[in-house]
Amino acid sequence: MPADTTVTNDPQDTAPGSRAEAEAAANAAYAEAERASGWRTIRKVAPYLWPADQAWVKQRVVISLVMLAVAKLIAVGTPFLYKAAVDMLAGENAVDPAWVLGVGAVGITVAYGMARALTVGFNQLRDAIFAKVAQRALRQLALETFQHIHALSLRYHIQRKTGGLSRIIERGVKGVEFLLRFLLFSVGPLILELALTGIILAVVFDINYLIVLAVTIGLYIWFTFKVTEWRVRIRKQMNDQDTDANQKAIDSLLNFETVKYFSAEAREAKRYDAAMEGYEAAALKTSYSLAFLNFGQSVLITAGLVIVMVMAALGVQDGSLSVGDFVMVNAYMIQITMPLNFLGTVYREIRQALVDMGEMFNLLEQPQEVRDAPDAQPLEVTGGNVRLEGVKFGYDAARPILKGVDIDIPAGETVAVVGSSGSGKSTIGRLMFRFYDVGDGRITIDGQDLRDVTQTSVHAQIGVVPQDTVLFNDSIYYNIAYGRDGATRAEVEQAAKAAAIHDFILSLPEGYDTPVGERGLKLSGGEKQRVGIARTLLKDPPILVLDEATSALDTDTEMEIQAELKAMGEGRTVLTIAHRLSTIVDADRIVVLEKGEVVEEGTHEALLASGGRYAQLWHRQASDEEDAA
Repeated sequence: MPADTTVTNDPQDTAPGSRAEAEAAANAAYAEAERASGWRTIRKVAPYLWPADQAWVKQRVVISLVMLAVAKLIAVGTPFLYKAAVDMLAGENAVDPAWVLGVGAVGITVAYGMARALTVGFNQLRDAIFAKVAQRALRQLALETFQHIHALSLRYHIQRKTGGLSRIIERGVKGVEFLLRFLLFSVGPLILELALTGIILAVVFDINYLIVLAVTIGLYIWFTFKVTEWRVRIRKQMNDQDTDANQKAIDSLLNFETVKYFSAEAREAKRYDAAMEGYEAAALKTSYSLAFLNFGQSVLITAGLVIVMVMAALGVQDGSLSVGDFVMVNAYMIQITMPLNFLGTVYREIRQALVDMGEMFNLLEQPQEVRDAPDAQPLEVTGGNVRLEGVKFGYDAARPILKGVDIDIPAGETVAVVGSSGSGKSTIGRLMFRFYDVGDGRITIDGQDLRDVTQTSVHAQIGVVPQDTVLFNDSIYYNIAYGRDGATRAEVEQAAKAAAIHDFILSLPEGYDTPVGERGLKLSGGEKQRVGIARTLLKDPPILVLDEATSALDTDTEMEIQAELKAMGEGRTVLTIAHRLSTIVDADRIVVLEKGEVVEEGTHEALLASGGRYAQLWHRQASDEEDAA
């Protein structure tokens, strides 16, 4: 088709071109995004190399760079010793510089060996000095990432995928040391060595040598960067498939019992294999593209080497160069071949490290939904009066959960919140603990708005016993002692006695050192709940939230634990979020929620007598229990 011909709107004509253009545009956009992300990552990593408040880090970086410069200068000068030794052995002493006369070929050869040893020695010394800088950066960044993840809101953690998240952190942190080391000690030194070699070839031999060297290096770098950019996109696909497969594996293992319940082992294996199939395809592309890259690099560098050696050979033939010159040119070309070959690997790995670290920095840039105010003060609990005043909230702006809730929980009293599923009961507990901030209205403790105090102090003053107590994969002692940092053995055992689990623990072969398994799966529901109660008792908070703490237990176990929960609430302000109404008949006041609004409140007897929503719920549950019986 001529260039000025108007293109028709026939889909058959436009589809291929449009598809190619769209793909080209997508690749260009991706490349631009990657470049921007890469520079962003480098800017974020730079302060770890040159921190304003860490003079020792700067000193080590400077000393490492000095060691590097010395090593490169020795390396560039070493071929002169090689040339001198060859010329002396070939009987061409006339072309030798004056300083080698009288030394002898053996002495020059020894000096050549010492120079090579010094080059390696200074490089290793450089690495040893810099190691502490790299390890400090790795540790600090890993800690910052860990702290940031814990600072993110509950909303983020509900949506996250644990397996994928752990793999992003793992790859990102590993990329730190590599990026710091090779960005500083590979790219810069390579440029320095190539420049010095080019100058020597131009001054000692001829400008044509420099031209050939420059063209070879230019073509080599162009080819390496182009192919590597293509490979980075393939590698990112491989990483995505790897993350997906890892996520599916961890998700399946965490839900081991569910898999067994539904005889889904084959289904899970098929699902995992499908993810690994995608990883395999991407990994094969990566291997094939690497072979292409290595072969192309070899062709280019060998072509440059052959051209320069032919030029040197012609010079030896016409007498303008000595045999030593021929050997020296060869030594220089081989000497730059190694770092050039390494450049492909370094550039590829640097690009990959930038991708991996970019994902981690994306994670670090996830905003904290709940933040302390700049002037936030610690919460001071004088009595424990909790008030919800016109509280409005929704996890999604389009679907409000609480619609102007007013609840007063006097200090030292127990107030229960009940209602049908989805009425917003558990949301109140999450807002009290400040997992989220209210959309409108306010929550106060002893008159202090929770948004005006620090989150840490709020968490310290409120104890929560959830419906499903999740334990760490450690000993029973560790899980109870987690309630208060620094608690003594006697205090831990006293909390266990108060939760009526001490005798059970002593009956176990390993006692308090018994491991509970992942998420506490080695314990029954009642035993886990008692460990959770003991943990909260050890914390000894003035305010307590019982979030359907017994609804997942059988009736007998629930009745046993109810007694412990009642004793636990003595002298504390207690908010009980309940599904089973029989568990809250003794509450000082019961608040009934319906569709995010308070529709009733009062004592159990008063609410039954009024015949309202609470009475309906009560009679319905009683009827269901009778039917079940």
